[in-house]
Amino acid sequence: MLGLLVVTALLSACDDEGRDGGGPRPSDPSPSACDTAIPAADLVPTRGAWFGVSIDWEHDSLADYADRLGRAPAVAVTFTSLPMSEIEIGYLDAAVDQADEAGSMLLVTLEPRHGLAAVTTEVARDLAARLRGYNERGAPVFVRFAHEMNGSWYSWGQQPRQYVAAFRRVAAAVHELAPGSAMMWAPNYGGGYPFAGGAHQAVAGTAAAEALDTDGDGAVTRRDDPYAPYWPGRAAVDWVGMSLYHWGNEYPWGENEVPEPGKFDDLLRGTYRGLGGDQRGVPDFYAAYGEGKHLPLAITETAALYVRGRPGPDPRTIKRAWWRQVFAANRSERLPWLKMVNWFEWKKLEPEVDGVADWTTTRDRPVRTAFRADLPGWARYATDVPGCPD
Repeated sequence: MLGLLVVTALLSACDDEGRDGGGPRPSDPSPSACDTAIPAADLVPTRGAWFGVSIDWEHDSLADYADRLGRAPAVAVTFTSLPMSEIEIGYLDAAVDQADEAGSMLLVTLEPRHGLAAVTTEVARDLAARLRGYNERGAPVFVRFAHEMNGSWYSWGQQPRQYVAAFRRVAAAVHELAPGSAMMWAPNYGGGYPFAGGAHQAVAGTAAAEALDTDGDGAVTRRDDPYAPYWPGRAAVDWVGMSLYHWGNEYPWGENEVPEPGKFDDLLRGTYRGLGGDQRGVPDFYAAYGEGKHLPLAITETAALYVRGRPGPDPRTIKRAWWRQVFAANRSERLPWLKMVNWFEWKKLEPEVDGVADWTTTRDRPVRTAFRADLPGWARYATDVPGCPD
């Protein structure tokens, strides 16, 4: 992901499987408060793109990840429900502590697991007040609300009108009360839309299905726009983002396969035609929402599928083929609106492949060594994150 000198001493300090850092632990920092928060507009790097990571906070820590990588990421991704329970507030506070200690920014993914209607104005303002407190201690925050809302796998999915209203409520509160936090709109890549068969797929004949029928043919199909019905408006959005993975080359997923050349760019730009089929009907997300809206664009989650114990190439071969596409040396010149890339550093059960997927790049020594060697020079780390305003 970014140009990085390999620090052999740090590599030798980690075993092949890394270290178990536990969940998000309060680090008891003594942060120096800012007189004013860092403005959200200053969270866009002037050169290159932020390098970030999504870690499994229950079994890892930001400090341990930084040890394995050799430096601290600019962005740390965490997840919490909204509204938050007291326990979840404690976990979020602990994640902020870890990010503050590392000098990283936090990308908070808000999951409205109790329904979009539960995200009331009061809930949004309580959230924004908490974010303002983080900002004023020098902790910048990106707010990714109800991510992958165009999918059918989350309870907030495929409800475009309710989603847009809830996003605007949160954005209004954040922009008023926490100007040091940036709102991020982040659907899933639209290939395979409308993701038929998911538990939360829009039901034919409902108002949701009618809103999603963008071509007016009376049904929600792959010919409908997978992004536009969920767009909350330029005034509500500071960043746009997308989850974009290599799950394999052909559906059904689960085989260990090297990604095709150029796949990352083709998926992002809506030009993919390959082993996974002809997906050129998917809109060019980069052109429509980054370049077209003049908004910084994030790859909010990315990684390449590897399932241990199954036939196919080794994990380094598969993952390296993907990260070399994501972190191409000319990326800043070819896609100048791309301003953040976050690696999904998890091992987790994935129902889609009926097994545990190893998405990581720093747990296994051969993969970690190759990853560090290939990180390109356009990336920006915690050392590049802006500090408190003068």
